[in-house]
Amino acid sequence: MILVKNGSWFLIAAAILAGGLMLASRSRGQQFNSRNIATFTAAQAAQGKISYGKNCASCHGTSLGGSEFASALNGNVFSQNWGGKTADALFNYINTKMPPSNPGQLGPQVTAQLVAYILQVNGDQPGDTELPTDAAQLATQTIPRGPTARSAPMMPLSPLAPPMKPVILPNPLEKITPVTDQLLQNPPESDWLTWRRTYDDHGFSPLEQINKHNVGDLRVAWTWSLPNGEDETTPLVHDGVLFIESYGDKVEALNAATGDLLWEYSRQLPSDARLAQKRNLAIYEDKLLVGTSDDHIVALDVKTGAVIWDSPVVDYKKNYQLTGGPLVARGKVMQGVGGQSPGGNFIVALDAETGAEVWRFHTIAQSGEPGDSWNGLPNEKRNGASVWTAGSFDPQLGLAFFGVGQTYDTGPVLHRVEGFSNDGLFTDSTLAFNPDTGKLVWYFQHVHNDQWDLDWAFEQQVIHLPVSGEDKKLIVTSGKMGIYEGMDAATGKYIFSHDLGIQNVVKSIDPKTGEKTINPEVVVGDDKPHMICPHPGGGRNWIASSYNSASKVIYVPMNESCMDMIPAGPGQRGNLTSGYNWFIRLRPDSDGKVGRLEALNLETKHVLWIDRQRAPQTSGVLDTAGGVVFAGAFDRYLRAYDDTTGENLWQIRLNDVPNSCPITYTVNGRQYVAVVVGSGGPITGTYPVLVPEIKNPPDHGAEVWVFELPSKTH
Repeated sequence: MILVKNGSWFLIAAAILAGGLMLASRSRGQQFNSRNIATFTAAQAAQGKISYGKNCASCHGTSLGGSEFASALNGNVFSQNWGGKTADALFNYINTKMPPSNPGQLGPQVTAQLVAYILQVNGDQPGDTELPTDAAQLATQTIPRGPTARSAPMMPLSPLAPPMKPVILPNPLEKITPVTDQLLQNPPESDWLTWRRTYDDHGFSPLEQINKHNVGDLRVAWTWSLPNGEDETTPLVHDGVLFIESYGDKVEALNAATGDLLWEYSRQLPSDARLAQKRNLAIYEDKLLVGTSDDHIVALDVKTGAVIWDSPVVDYKKNYQLTGGPLVARGKVMQGVGGQSPGGNFIVALDAETGAEVWRFHTIAQSGEPGDSWNGLPNEKRNGASVWTAGSFDPQLGLAFFGVGQTYDTGPVLHRVEGFSNDGLFTDSTLAFNPDTGKLVWYFQHVHNDQWDLDWAFEQQVIHLPVSGEDKKLIVTSGKMGIYEGMDAATGKYIFSHDLGIQNVVKSIDPKTGEKTINPEVVVGDDKPHMICPHPGGGRNWIASSYNSASKVIYVPMNESCMDMIPAGPGQRGNLTSGYNWFIRLRPDSDGKVGRLEALNLETKHVLWIDRQRAPQTSGVLDTAGGVVFAGAFDRYLRAYDDTTGENLWQIRLNDVPNSCPITYTVNGRQYVAVVVGSGGPITGTYPVLVPEIKNPPDHGAEVWVFELPSKTH
């Protein structure tokens, strides 16, 4: 009994002591607060309480204590999550990610009020100065750390656990090296340094630890949840660090072997910015280069995520978007621009060191300049020519290559005006630039006057092939029609075409010039319906192919679809300004299988194999020296194929649709395969109507999945 009393007295004394420490801590905190702790007013917090009840309480609880759906916003949980961070981190998170059902709807003022209320609930006192909404000001203010307490009291006589030495894992950022021009030209086999791993856009890995004999043993190594939303980003990997950008403009650096978070950057976006898919990042020297939804390029310190420079590219309010990421070569950050802004789009180059603009190229030929072929339209009436995938680069030729999309405003160039051309340059073209000056060295327009929204805007692969018995360096690319074409990389001279057989637009191709004869049955403008193959979702699309230079085989993801183009009704504009609406449909000869993965030898034009399935293909393709091809589909399966036979060797069903390009890399001699999931965008948004029985999670779930072999098999 005495022991119990003494024990009780010990608890009371300990509680008094702890309270004193808490007060002392708060007192010290208040002194610290006077310098840089976040400020807010009582009126702000009062408004925040009202907004919290309307927008947040259903998930986080009326007392901020959390629920099965969301974490607590008070006490230890809040302090551990946000204490010690600058106020812009919490502000940006709420402003861009909340509420989950409609991210970004709150606006800066309401967000500031919510933050003020949350701070007040956590014991911070209001003052005379409102919490600001300006990012720079918020970045100077700190969220205080609350006192640390046990989640529940221990029994009076319960023995304490013996002290344990914490396990401190090495941080790969401590040894990360600069990514030089030489490293980009000859990347280590272990790394994935550009969108398609190498400047030539092959999307091929020389790694062979995972091969066709052991790929069936692949297992999950780790996963990492991303902000919910459509996610098409291909990660980068360098020196054991994986960099990923996700929906809502959050960038994270992860330990590529363990999945542990190393740092994160969350951009504060204007309330009226339209969240965009971003397909890739770039890395150069000590900088990670990121396109944003408000149409800036931001250079982040690879070691910390701190902003080095932040440069606007175009005005996001004019309906531009930077969906294809940057290409960096010779110290220039080249960024393609897409969208439907009057006057068309651009390729813009920034100085990698400073972010200053170096040059800008109009992808729509301007009035009176070479390539002017827009029926005499004034420049501001021309539209389209989006650049929505990253370019490639050849260091020997010193040329950067970009693909350009179609025009969205088809009506004014539907019929040729006498005395003018209506080819619509530089739509549906491959462009070759000097990256130092922005000078256009050559171009090749694959199809003139595209009236069907069938872009020719995808990866520009630098490939060596024999031409007339002589080895030639070619640019090889295809558009949505699935017609592969090769041009001399130095001059743009047409070399060959190969039709994969999924289109009915082009009737024939001149073998010397590449000029196309259009099938008269698909020519619109006669107020009659037409059946066109493929649908604007592709055919081919931005989900990239993979090329094995040793075997000269290219692995191409496709989808078999068509569309009915039907004249719009009276008073309607239609999907296209030529006056037509389109409606997706299966091919007339369809057996119901939509997805198609094809292995084609580019030298012989011989098809090695074709895998067709019900589910549409939704991911890019990765071939490896281990003889394995990885590709994902709308049924949420990531599959591994034998690259010589097409045999399905392994598959796993993911939590959401693989909607990016898979990659592979090594850390400490161990090979990993990674893919990002997150349904949304032009691929996963096009095909559900054709496969209504494939049901995917309605709430989605963006995530990075990483796979490895068991230790005994590698």
